[in-house]
Amino acid sequence: MQVLSSLFMAVYLLLLFVLALYGLHRGWILYLYFRYYKWAAPQAAPEMSGVWPTVTVQLPVYNERYVVERLIDSVCRLDYPRGQFDIQVLDDSTDDTSDKIAAKVRALQAQGVAISHLRRARREGFKAGALQAGLDQARGEFLAIFDADFLPPRDFLRKTLPHFQEARIGMVQTRWGHLNEGHSLLTWAQSLFLDGHFLLEHTARNRSGAFFNFNGTAGVWRRSAILSSGGWQHDTLTEDLDLSYRAQMRGWRFVFLPEVVCPAELPVDINAFKTQQHRWTLGAIQTAKKMLPSIWRGALPLKVKVEATFHLTACLGYVLMVAMSLVVPLNLYFRAQVHWPWVAGVERWVLIGSCASVVLFYAVCQRELHPDWRIRIRNLPLMISVGVGMCVSNAKAVLQGLIGHPVEFHRTPKYSVAARDGSWKKKLYRG
Repeated sequence: MQVLSSLFMAVYLLLLFVLALYGLHRGWILYLYFRYYKWAAPQAAPEMSGVWPTVTVQLPVYNERYVVERLIDSVCRLDYPRGQFDIQVLDDSTDDTSDKIAAKVRALQAQGVAISHLRRARREGFKAGALQAGLDQARGEFLAIFDADFLPPRDFLRKTLPHFQEARIGMVQTRWGHLNEGHSLLTWAQSLFLDGHFLLEHTARNRSGAFFNFNGTAGVWRRSAILSSGGWQHDTLTEDLDLSYRAQMRGWRFVFLPEVVCPAELPVDINAFKTQQHRWTLGAIQTAKKMLPSIWRGALPLKVKVEATFHLTACLGYVLMVAMSLVVPLNLYFRAQVHWPWVAGVERWVLIGSCASVVLFYAVCQRELHPDWRIRIRNLPLMISVGVGMCVSNAKAVLQGLIGHPVEFHRTPKYSVAARDGSWKKKLYRG
């Protein structure tokens, strides 16, 4: 029994250590953010010299009857030389969304707008397949991509394209904003998660020389960067993360612009939110399986390899938290058998350090972004509760990804939610 108790406690402490490591990593991201961005000399935004390059704006759409017209109108208002700019609506819809798009495109074409409506016979490869099909027909040297729930600001292209004057820049990503963060407690929690991911994680990784990723929307790609990196592939559910790592491993550099904000609609339905998180988690672990062996074999700096590992495997934290919740009751029994008095001290400092790191991470983010940050950080317990509540669902996604379980791409439905009433509950697409 003594040997079994010691073995169990060793496993428990290992789980505790690894889980704490991911928590403390938030503190490391904060350090990188301040060292390489907040305390560093500001970088002046480049000015475009010469002729503005050709850009194709791609709008991948699948059953988005409530938001697709809003999206197209927003893109048509982009401030960019008309002769250098065209729009592709990549429509895989199976409902009346296609009719809405067709009517909208015909009206805009009659006004002289360079816009095309592209349909595929089969939805092969899901979003990745649609983007690749559009790439084959795109005429732009650069490709700006927006999901259906986004509303790019008018100056989006004029603020992003000048960065591509440096020949090795392959992608520019902007920060997501939130159209409806105040709709409910759920949307408030999501806004905290996303603000931390974009402002702190992306900025810290980008400015410190580590890899970071295109988020599937609100960014611009150099066409040659996509082609030279193998194009859009659909063997993972996060084609954006996958292509990002393949491109950076081929030497392409990325730029993140925290000051350029592209607002989007947050999911208001808990089931839609769970579906989104499940897809992102599963896709991340699929990408980790696919890319980490090549990353560690590659001629990359050690700090890049380590940070890529933390980035791509962060979702393992869900599995670790579920495992910890299962072993804690047994821990109360086995620790009485081994008589290791120092364990309580280790637990105390690990808990304090990792929790403080996570709370400080999100509190600093809100302070950096919002004048009313003192009010906003009151939602931190809510955000943590939502994260804990998603553990089982996301842990399942991690395990599915690790064993290679085939999963279909399920998109997150959008409802064009503006008011705080429940009218969206009567709309289609609710599971």
